Parts: sequence; structure tokens; C-alpha cells
Amino acid sequence: MAPIAIADTGFCIMGLDRPRHGFLNWIKPQGLSWFNQRLRFIGLMLCCLGIVVSARLVWSQQPIHLTMLTSALDAAQGKSLVAAFEAENPGIKIDVIEGPNASNLIEDLYTSAFLLGGSPYDLVMMDVVWLPKFAAAGWLLDLTDRIPAADLADFMAADLAGGRYNGRLYRLPVRSDVQLLYYRQDWLQQVGIQPPETFADLVAAAQLLQSAGIARWGYVWQGRQFEGLAAVFVDILAGHGGFWVNPDNLEVGLDRSEAIQALQFLRNTIGVGISPPGVTNYQHEDARRLFQGGEVAFMHNWPYAYPLSNAADSPVQGKFNIRLMVHEPGLASAACLGGWGIGIAKTTAHPEAALKAAQFYASPAGQKRSILDNGYLPTRRSLYADPEVLARYPYFANLMPVVENAVLRPPIAQYAQASDILQRYLSAAITDRMTPEAALQAAATETRALLGRSTNPLSAAEPIDPVQEVS
Repeated sequence: MAPIAIADTGFCIMGLDRPRHGFLNWIKPQGLSWFNQRLRFIGLMLCCLGIVVSARLVWSQQPIHLTMLTSALDAAQGKSLVAAFEAENPGIKIDVIEGPNASNLIEDLYTSAFLLGGSPYDLVMMDVVWLPKFAAAGWLLDLTDRIPAADLADFMAADLAGGRYNGRLYRLPVRSDVQLLYYRQDWLQQVGIQPPETFADLVAAAQLLQSAGIARWGYVWQGRQFEGLAAVFVDILAGHGGFWVNPDNLEVGLDRSEAIQALQFLRNTIGVGISPPGVTNYQHEDARRLFQGGEVAFMHNWPYAYPLSNAADSPVQGKFNIRLMVHEPGLASAACLGGWGIGIAKTTAHPEAALKAAQFYASPAGQKRSILDNGYLPTRRSLYADPEVLARYPYFANLMPVVENAVLRPPIAQYAQASDILQRYLSAAITDRMTPEAALQAAATETRALLGRSTNPLSAAEPIDPVQEVS
């Protein structure tokens, strides 16, 4: 066996077939202390190498951490879902960051993180109206080629459309939402009338119940200047046959007659007394509390209010029903689509793990757990026929066609600015600071300028201050 040369020591380790005394005779002149030092050095190097290898092995066994920002309420309601995912995927942990409950503030936090660069978030829990902005900005991973078409077949068409931008998929829908008209079925039966079909029917029924001393208020909705007002207007506008912005050609329909009639309806509900004067400052919970307290005949709200109003301690338990919002004669009802979904940050270091988490949240099992825990509407057709779900929420059986035909708010990258414009002028009109015609003309002008669709010199003008406008 040939000797192995060790260049830095100046000696060679002899083959195993050589007598041991030859090697010992060789090292005697060099000194045993010198040899011991070399052995200690080699031992130290081997020890260090072992530590490095062990550290690498330990590091490779550490779980992947995925970070997601949600509202404090969603964080609390989603704990069981996180636990279920981590139990199935022990190598992945989801770190949920609790934010404020106001969805616009969550959007602001995500936006700031992405604009500053190096976003700490791997998963992005999104309201349906954020998707166009986030996708257009390039903040989200394109999921189109990562998920087989067969895996998308069970999703409701409207919910899936809410996750697309320019034909590409960026968001998996995990829960749906549609606005509904709640009505006191017992009161309608008491006066012998059917649930209303048209806007005129709604006003007449509300006035009848008020004049009979049965209902204090006829109809409550969300009139505060916030996103909820824009969503209410979408329902009323669609029921009048109008539109806000056509996403295909960016045509603006706010100054058309249908939109003016829709806004006039909302303003008239206050004028004729079926809606309280304070409705112009109502949010969703303000409306729910009045309805659940037994003071209101009709309420415009989201499905979250159903299990709360039908709870065992609710004064209206078993006394109300739901339907689509009313419409003009000869036209169809419509419901504004809401809902939440999960996207993946383009900057994530763990795209495969993040995709696995997003798919779990959107899966039938994940959604079913969320439904049974929190009462949210599913985005999958199969769950609207699930026996366990229907046993808990029988009214889900009637909601699938509502979700399937829901109306999206304009899926445009400038949605946040467009909504702010609309909210300001709707608020100005319902509080009598502007006429509906003037308010919507101004809203249309500003929206066209925002979208680069100027058709007249006025569209380049400064925004009108609603406070200064004289009705």
C-alpha cells in the first residue's frame, strides 16, 4: 500500500503492512510533544467539522415559517384552521400577524410593506377588491400555471373571477360574501303581503308596517362614507340596470340615468321616513343591531348578520328571512360580491410551502372547518350541498344561485381611488349637500380623469368639494 503524504507536517503515514516500530523510530527524533500537538490540532478540526455538519442537519430539520397579516377577528377565528394545517404539515408553520379589524387599514399595511420592499409576508389574505391593485403592482405570484384546471372546477364562477386579473389567477377564494335583503317574515304575514320584488314594493311595504305601528323603521342600510356605502350602491345600481365602470373598456356609467335613479332611491328612503336620518352614518353593525333589536322591517346587509340575528337570545330568532335585493320592474335583482381569498407574495422565499397553505385554506376541508366554526359562505359548490353544513345553516341552500350571479365591483387597478371618489359624492347627495345629478356628474368626471378616459374639458378640472356645492 503506497504511503499517503501529508505536506504540512513533513512526515508520511506508512502503510499498514509496515512494522509499527519503524514508524515509532521515525518520530523519536521529531519529539513526542510535536506529534501530540499535531494530533490535537487534527482532533480539533474534526470536532469543528462535526459541529458544522450537525448544525446543518439541525437547520435542515427546522420548520418553514410562513407569515400572514389578518385582522384581529380573523386571526382569532382562524386558529383552528392554522392548527389543522400545521398538524397535516409538521414541516410548515403559519405565523399570523394580528392587525386592526378595519379592512382598509389591513390593505394599507400590506401596501406599505410591499412599497418599502422586502415585505415580511409570504401569504396575502385579501379582500376581493384589493386583488386588481396588488396584481397590477406585481406584488403577487401568478398561480395560473401552478394549479390544474380540474382543481378549480368546484369553485363558484363569480368567486374565481374575483381572483383573476387580466385573465391570470392570483388569488384562491376561501370564503364568499353577497349582500342580501333581510325582512321580517312574521310582520309581512301579519299584514297579509308578500315579500317585495321591486323598489316601489319595498317602500310601500315599509310604510305600511310603520303606519300600522308594527315597525319603527322600514329600511336600514350602510350610509356612512366608507366602502360599505359603495357596496350598497352597487346593488341598487344593478337593480336599476346601470353600471359603475366597465372593466373591458373603462367606460364610466355614473352619470347615466340609471345611476341617478339609483341614488335618488337611497336619498328618498330618508326623505319619506322609512330610513332613519342617522342612516347616513351607519355601518353594518349599526344596521344589524336595530334589525336584531326588533325595530326594523327590512335590512340591507351581509350574511354574517344571519347567525347573529337568529341566535337563541335574539328577539328576532325565527322571525325573519332573506332574499336578493329588489329591482326595477322588468329587470333582475343583483347582489354585490364580497369575500376573501389568499394570494402568495412574489417575494416569498417559500413559494411551494405557501402554495400548499393557500390550497389548504381554499380546499373543501379547510372551508368546511371555517364554515362550521364561523358561518362564512363557501366558495365551492359542493359545500352548498354538504349535509353537515346544511344541518347547521339551512339557508345556505338558497344562497348558491345568489353567489353564482353576484356582481363584482370594478376589477380595475385604480379601484381604491375610484371607490373613494364614489363614496364622497354618494355621501354628499344623501346628506343633501349636492343633488344626485350634480354628485354623480362630478363623480363620473373624476373617475374618467382617473382612468384616462377624459371625454370633455371638465374632466381635467379640480375635484369638486361636496361641502361647497349648493343643492
